[in-house]
Amino acid sequence: MKLDLDADAQEFGRQARHAMGAAGGDRLIVQAHAAPQTREALVGPLLAALGAWELDPRGDAADLEAAAALCRSAGYWALPYPIAERLSASADLDVDGLIVVGGARPAGAVAGTESRWAAVTVEGLRYRVTGLGDRQPGLVVDLELSPLDEAGADDVPLGLVLPCWTLLGMLDRAIELTVAHVSLRTQFGRPLSAFQGVQFQLTDAEVERTGLDILAKHALWSIATDQPGAVEDALALRMSALEAADVVFRVCHQLHGAVGFCDETTLSWLSRASRPLRRLPFGLSGTRDHLTRTAGDRGLAGLFT
Repeated sequence: MKLDLDADAQEFGRQARHAMGAAGGDRLIVQAHAAPQTREALVGPLLAALGAWELDPRGDAADLEAAAALCRSAGYWALPYPIAERLSASADLDVDGLIVVGGARPAGAVAGTESRWAAVTVEGLRYRVTGLGDRQPGLVVDLELSPLDEAGADDVPLGLVLPCWTLLGMLDRAIELTVAHVSLRTQFGRPLSAFQGVQFQLTDAEVERTGLDILAKHALWSIATDQPGAVEDALALRMSALEAADVVFRVCHQLHGAVGFCDETTLSWLSRASRPLRRLPFGLSGTRDHLTRTAGDRGLAGLFT
């Protein structure tokens, strides 16, 4: 397994993050929540200019790494667009994106988008999204589905892994914001970062984030090399991502204090934007259940053992 992305993919991610910041950065998520119908106009042209839709993550390993780097950069800014879902589009369906769904009430964070969507369950059952239903909190809507005859088990790993890269980018930013906050704020004449209790909490958060970084690269390698356990690796990555997000956001909110829950702070919007990724298509307990049933008696290979 590779321990890092290719240099070209890393540079693409850096340039994408810079472009997203120049295009509005943190203001984009605020504007999108105020008027979800503007999401396409706000972000769509930017991603097209970056060449996002020219990537072929299902057919080219280099494009797969570039797609992961792009999703991570989008997460850093909490970019209000379902970029991971767009990049996960099935190769054999005439659609713009793919949403992994689960439960009795399938939903996706695609309110205000102008794309054609397909959906797939962890078991590989595929559907065409024929309409968007009731709006849920944030940018989530219920999905109206029509079954498709073709099985889509091969669609599942990428559809689960790329959103985890977006969530990883959010954790990158959350820790960066918190380190800056505790370095600036003082108590008893000393910066908060000088207190051991604060240092221990930040270390816990950073260990979770760093571990997730390695696991995300392993799951990406599993897809790129067509490993037989790619679905199990993707589910294991999602489980680890949800566990890491719980720790990181808890620590970051605690160290920010009450101000971390105010709309005036970037952390508040970042945390809010992470909620759909953390609860859809299923939360931590649902992910564990799917992983247990999918892995069965075989267990997991590689880093997840």
